[in-house]
Amino acid sequence: MDFAPDARTRDVTARAQAFLDDHVLPAEPVLDAQVATTPDDWGTRPVVRELQAEARAKGLWNLFLPGPHGGGLTTLQYAPVAELTGRSPRLAPVAMNCAAPDTGNMELLAAFGTDAQRDRWLRPLLRAEIRSAFCMTEPDVASSDATTIRTRIRRDGPDWVVSGRKWWSTGAMNPEAALLVVMGRTDPDGPRHRQQSMVLVPRDASGVRVVRPLTVLGYDDRDHGGHAEVELDDVRVPADALLGGPGDGFAIAQARLGPGRVHHCMRALGMAERALDLVRDRATTRRTSAGPLAERGVVREWVARSRVDVEALRLLVLKTAWLMDSVGNRAAMREIQAIKVAVPSSVERILDRAIQLFGAAGLSGDTPLAGMFAAARALRLADGPDEVHLAALGRAELRPRTSPPPGTDLSTSAHHEGSHR
Repeated sequence: MDFAPDARTRDVTARAQAFLDDHVLPAEPVLDAQVATTPDDWGTRPVVRELQAEARAKGLWNLFLPGPHGGGLTTLQYAPVAELTGRSPRLAPVAMNCAAPDTGNMELLAAFGTDAQRDRWLRPLLRAEIRSAFCMTEPDVASSDATTIRTRIRRDGPDWVVSGRKWWSTGAMNPEAALLVVMGRTDPDGPRHRQQSMVLVPRDASGVRVVRPLTVLGYDDRDHGGHAEVELDDVRVPADALLGGPGDGFAIAQARLGPGRVHHCMRALGMAERALDLVRDRATTRRTSAGPLAERGVVREWVARSRVDVEALRLLVLKTAWLMDSVGNRAAMREIQAIKVAVPSSVERILDRAIQLFGAAGLSGDTPLAGMFAAARALRLADGPDEVHLAALGRAELRPRTSPPPGTDLSTSAHHEGSHR
């Protein structure tokens, strides 16, 4: 395993760092001001559009998406760029058109969409002309088990008719979210993992109603479209609105969530590094009667533990990215589950220490710490709660595995293990 950045990674990371320092971080107070002056607006703010134009001009656009539709980076090459965007989670990802849920939806359209679906939805998403939402979670079932969802997708002549209620549909409060990717049941009596399908629903379709915004620990995340409860009341879409085939929904969801989990973890490490920058400045400039905070043993211990956590987690994330590139997402599932458990909880602790150091200021909106803490805490539920990933990872670890023969390289071993999961 060689995680040393190649020439392209060094180039794009350097350009992303300069864009962050010169444009994104200085724009954070501008975003705050624009949100404050238009509190009822859920749409994309002018400062975001300005940053997007700058990012496109600098070639920092759609870098998350491999292949001909995106920036052409591998997962490993994108990892340090995604980490940098995590330093400004409200602005950097969307500025570079690398923000969830559009990233996952674009990946689905690129991998499973028809030419007509790509023309209608993928191309405007790639140009940031529209936004989108992913509608999977439901209020009345344990949505951590996607096989329990109740939303019904039934065939009626030339149409699919969609009925159900979703929530935590990130971005759906933004009126520019023209596309809803909806998961529901097409065959309630079929095999457990073949009952579900995904359908592409236009926001303006008759029967679609955005019921209300939801908050995350008090944050409405208005600046990036919020999280909505959405009602689908006998919404009709044509037969060709189905993504993939009938019964493919569960497999498509897993394909979407794998890269999404890795991207979340990459950005979370960027939040941790931003927190450590703030801690470093605070500890060296803030004084008590006993001297600078940096001279306190407990502060040094907090910083040391945080640094150890970040370095260890970054290596695990890079290994996961390398495996995804070399042997595929399925063979890397054990590592994907491991980082999804380890990174958000560790970053949550790092942010908690930073808030403790800042005292009451750390709980306020005067620093980004409280908002980042809320985001890290939410990640322990998003894309599957910790307990689900721990159960799956533990089950995989307890299965008997045949040891690879002497001389087998790691990529072969990982592929072999993946075949038994």
